[in-house]
Amino acid sequence: MKNHIQKGDIITVPAPAGGIASGEGAIIGNIFGIAAYAAAVGEPIELATTGVYQLPKATAAVLTVGARVAWDNTAKNINVPGTGRFPVGIATEAAGNGITSVAVRLDGVATVAA
Repeated sequence: MKNHIQKGDIITVPAPAGGIASGEGAIIGNIFGIAAYAAAVGEPIELATTGVYQLPKATAAVLTVGARVAWDNTAKNINVPGTGRFPVGIATEAAGNGITSVAVRLDGVATVAA
């Protein structure tokens, strides 16, 4: 197929302001993904948009298996959905108050938070 660019589970985009570290979550436009490697602002970066990743979690957030989760771009962590948070997928493990990370299955859907 002549118009195929890439599969879509990994996409290449310019790194956001401030750059990005390997394994860090990022919102670029209406896309959320996990950086495959570190990059300075504007450099091409590969973002994984699907898959299951261990991500930092808001300490006070209580998540159950299958709970919808969102990325808080200010705090750079997973939290419950809410205003200003970007929906990214579902928790694949329970994570209670005081737990600092959670496994999340990314939806690969670009959706702007309310």
